[in-house]
Amino acid sequence: MTLTLAAAEKILADNFAPWVLDLGLTVDSVDGHEAVLRLPWSDRLAREGGGLSGQALMAAADTATVIAVAAARDGFVPMTTVQQSIGFQRAVVGTDVLVRARLTKVGKRMAFADITMTAEGSEEIAAHATAVYALLG
Repeated sequence: MTLTLAAAEKILADNFAPWVLDLGLTVDSVDGHEAVLRLPWSDRLAREGGGLSGQALMAAADTATVIAVAAARDGFVPMTTVQQSIGFQRAVVGTDVLVRARLTKVGKRMAFADITMTAEGSEEIAAHATAVYALLG
């Protein structure tokens, strides 16, 4: 069974804090061990200088990883972030960000992810993150 876009959107709506939902994230695609979320541009998320804030990118990376794990498990399972690291490579100004979370390993109790964030229409990476999750269910 493959996780549908509608099911992924429902997982997003049902399992995240209101402030995460306020980011406006949407699921663009899910496939096997990968999820792509869209973080829409908002002046409210910009930092001094006009670039999208690192906090918004970090939260988007974390959220995309949850959806990727759900895609790999054919549905939501309880999980928690164990580790997340991010490097910012270029500013994103005035455009949506595509957040691609790809699971590099999924076991019974742990999942490992590689997350790339690009400005829409660009191939250049704006931020790169890695994450480790404990799977609780």
